[in-house]
Amino acid sequence: MNMAITASMVKELREMTGAGMMECKKALTEAEANMEKAVDLLREWGLASVAKKAGRSTNEGTVMALVSADAKSGAMIELNCETDFVGINEKFKGYAEKITKIALETKPADVEALRENADVAAEITDCIHVMGENTQLNRYALVEGSGVCSYIHMGGKIGVLVLFDVEGIDPASEAFQTYGRDVAMQVAALNPVAPNREAVPADIAAKEMEIYKAQAAQSGKPENIQEKIASGRMEKYYAENCLTEQAFVKDGDMTVREYTDKVAKELGGSIKVVDFVRFALGE
Repeated sequence: MNMAITASMVKELREMTGAGMMECKKALTEAEANMEKAVDLLREWGLASVAKKAGRSTNEGTVMALVSADAKSGAMIELNCETDFVGINEKFKGYAEKITKIALETKPADVEALRENADVAAEITDCIHVMGENTQLNRYALVEGSGVCSYIHMGGKIGVLVLFDVEGIDPASEAFQTYGRDVAMQVAALNPVAPNREAVPADIAAKEMEIYKAQAAQSGKPENIQEKIASGRMEKYYAENCLTEQAFVKDGDMTVREYTDKVAKELGGSIKVVDFVRFALGE
């Protein structure tokens, strides 16, 4: 039994993809009201400009990130409250900073373990009493390695930790931290899918390629040309969604990988971007 296509579903799909209302209704009908399948159909038809729905914030608060003195570990949390007025308050951010410091020092396994820390529980209770709003510790991440950098965007709306493999360079040095902050800023701004193409989940890469092949098939060109078209679009996907292959935001003439190699050479060592964690408030 097919599910009825409602006006609200059509509106939601239109907001997600930018496609016209009639096309959205047609896609939903063919996809039997499955929103994800409808998005894929619109992309195959060349009508969807956006592949994923932007996160809608349902919570206020702040994201806080801190890096250890030796720059070999970093912790990040999302602390939520009820209103933006409290979320941007410096006292509230002070509680978030204290909790992040505890996380960095104790290195709990997950957010549940961090919540159970007596000092963290005391900070949250005090925050509730002082700020007058319900406060919840929503997320926590810890990264450790030979080099870590952080960046906080828009006063706590987005936070990033980047993990590097560093040799022959002091990760705590001002020069390295300036470079690392640039890379973390890139993650905050462009929200890449993975640090490199090898790290893109196989199912995501396969799904993208399937869509590009379906698009190419509609060109009516020979199969070998279709394959080249699909492969070209896949390369573009990697260039737009893999951190090290993205054009560097501060210098579009080089990629993040080329910028990394340039800095490594200047500092007399080697640097490799290993991974990153990105928190957007309320996502």
